[in-house]
Amino acid sequence: MTSRDPMEWFEQLPCSVTVCDESFAILYMNEKSAEANSEDGGKALVGKDMMDCHPPEARKKIKKEMASSRPNVYTVEKKGIKKLVFHGKWKKGGRTGGLVELVIELPDKIPHFVRT
Repeated sequence: MTSRDPMEWFEQLPCSVTVCDESFAILYMNEKSAEANSEDGGKALVGKDMMDCHPPEARKKIKKEMASSRPNVYTVEKKGIKKLVFHGKWKKGGRTGGLVELVIELPDKIPHFVRT
């Protein structure tokens, strides 16, 4: 990528970003996502069906997310690392274009602020 690429910063985000279209084809993975999915092929997964990367129960959830008007947000812990996972639709021309997944590693303690 060149320094003129408006998406260059996206590649270096310290969280995983994966985007699929409405037929679940992977459109984009940033470096962190490719690293997290390296055992399955990393960036070579772009263009592939993301459903092939998930077990049947997860496939059902992903299909529900695509049909839902609400994002799916939850936390997980894997290998001692806590993560916040966000799955939500992205829009193109007012219509659903597909899903985006953000996975953010969380510190052990997170301050919580209530703003007014």
